Amino acid sequence: MTDYNTMELMISIAARELDNGATVGVGTGAPCAAAMLAQKTASPELVIMFEAGGISPQLPEMPISVGDSRTFYKAAMAGSMGDTMEACSRGFVDYTFLGGAQIDMYGNLNSTVIGDHKKPKVRFPGSGGANDFASFCWKMMVMTPQNTKRFVEKLDFLTTPGWLSGYDSRMKSGLPEGTGPYKIITDMAIMDFEPESKRMRVISIHPGNTFDKIQENCGFELLKAGKINETTPPTSEELHLLREEIDPYRYIIGR
Repeated sequence: MTDYNTMELMISIAARELDNGATVGVGTGAPCAAAMLAQKTASPELVIMFEAGGISPQLPEMPISVGDSRTFYKAAMAGSMGDTMEACSRGFVDYTFLGGAQIDMYGNLNSTVIGDHKKPKVRFPGSGGANDFASFCWKMMVMTPQNTKRFVEKLDFLTTPGWLSGYDSRMKSGLPEGTGPYKIITDMAIMDFEPESKRMRVISIHPGNTFDKIQENCGFELLKAGKINETTPPTSEELHLLREEIDPYRYIIGR
């Protein structure tokens, strides 16, 4: 089984990043699929937490929202949003997945408005729990399609902190040392952040792509890692689990 789409590729990559025994705060959709896939492969003891308060459920199938009753199915704890955010602020959550309408070179996210805040062209839902997750979880990841409208030089609004303006600006802002953006997984590449400047850099290129093509689809200059790998495609096992057990109705992965 070698045919796969970019969503299946991104979910499989994300699942491989989640260590066994770690804790991950997820929303619904692709992040949830990645966490479920991790549990069914290399990380059976991964603890999944939902923003609405479901902690370590045994998900019978893909939930449709963070408050779906399935996010509490056989859970270790049926808590509240306050319980989840408290766990983040106390340093108990290792990973989180976030997204937004815009992302910049330091991993800052905008999920509030496009255009002027007072008279926006488009208004989005806003932070929800994203600011809390990004501020206090140890490793923040993003899964997103890549284009110049989404990867921008300057955000129209800063909803969720990444590395702020780079270097030590995040720590100086008062956010916990050791937390921050970790990996950006797109339909073209995997990026991390250069340790000193905290600027986004390419570390792995997906099959069929080139660095030049990736740069063309980004609104700011990307750095290059010393060694850039080729991304390993989804395995037959990963695709089978995604298509037959995790998302059989193809709500997330598509047809």
